[in-house]
Amino acid sequence: MKWFKDELKELQNNHLLRKLTCIESSHRSKVLINGKGFINFSSNDYLDLAAHPMIVKAAANALKRTGFGSGASRLLSGTYDSHRRLEERVAKFKKTETALVFNSGYAANTGVIPVIAGADSVIFSDELNHASIIDGIRLSKATAGIYRHRDTDHLETLLKKSLKKGKIRRRLIITDTVFSMDGDIAPLKDILLLCEKYDSLLMVDDAHGTGVLGETGRGGLEHFHINKTDRVIQMGTLSKALGCFGAFVAGSKDLASLLTSRARSFMYSTSLPPSVAEASVKAIDLVDFKSGLRRKELWKNRRLLHEGLVGLGYDTLDSGTQIIPVFAGDGGRALRIGRRLFTQGIFAPAIRPPTVPEGKCRIRFSLTAAHTKEDIERLLEAMEGLKKIRK
Repeated sequence: MKWFKDELKELQNNHLLRKLTCIESSHRSKVLINGKGFINFSSNDYLDLAAHPMIVKAAANALKRTGFGSGASRLLSGTYDSHRRLEERVAKFKKTETALVFNSGYAANTGVIPVIAGADSVIFSDELNHASIIDGIRLSKATAGIYRHRDTDHLETLLKKSLKKGKIRRRLIITDTVFSMDGDIAPLKDILLLCEKYDSLLMVDDAHGTGVLGETGRGGLEHFHINKTDRVIQMGTLSKALGCFGAFVAGSKDLASLLTSRARSFMYSTSLPPSVAEASVKAIDLVDFKSGLRRKELWKNRRLLHEGLVGLGYDTLDSGTQIIPVFAGDGGRALRIGRRLFTQGIFAPAIRPPTVPEGKCRIRFSLTAAHTKEDIERLLEAMEGLKKIRK
């Protein structure tokens, strides 16, 4: 298998070879790697809930009742009361008729998109949407119209052009709410206006917005004060600000019924362990009723780091959230910055293609409510010492 080695060598030469880093502790703002302590700026556990004692207790109690594995897919014998309770809790939190739980955000997007848009449809997708959306569009076999990042004028141009084509069964616009590598926010209100004007559906990937955006953490729609949701399909994850695992699609009962019968990633996957579902129910309760102070702390940390990085002259792109990228350019430079930070006890791996476009490599700093002022000051001190690496 010489070609394996050739492929690996090519990846190495292009600074694209990946290696796994093993975390030896809970995934919080401080982690243990190879027996040494690091400040963790790579976690999506934005509200520091992954190790919350009430969530751990909920999972432990469920383990005692049902064991761990669920045994089968949801359509065979793998549906538990815990799954139903979680779906009801998600629907209440997202203010929709119902919800359906998937095993991951990737499984949700690649399962849902081919169901709601097929070869007779057109999908309009932001050019920086998550890979799972891109793959879902490919699986759908729909015609794809890729619009410039957050550019609603370009989106409308593509929508107008679609009116001149033959019979189109459905128009679907898909966007991340918070873009996971740039930290900026989609103009959802403007996009929804275009949906109404051009009779389109809107699907939002609220993975990095759920728990963070909005007065009560309900995500992108709450952030923009959008109450009319009859055209909107919401996807979100339980694995980021909620600190658990899995994903959901929230919307109408008809949508959930259709997905139950046709979404292949739902139909042909063993269901989430009941203990994971119970942990997620508790996590939503915590976000709903007890997360206000955590969100305030998160946004305070975000302002402190963002202002510090900009003050040092770093390009943070258009970040407006807890995800703050530092633009590096080529992969080699991003790797050098990440390695230097690692030697100083800071864990923030380099981001390279295909996660970001060629020439747009970066370090992605991810803030949580658990980071302290001292953590952020230490990072800023390290970044000040690394300015020469940018040149």
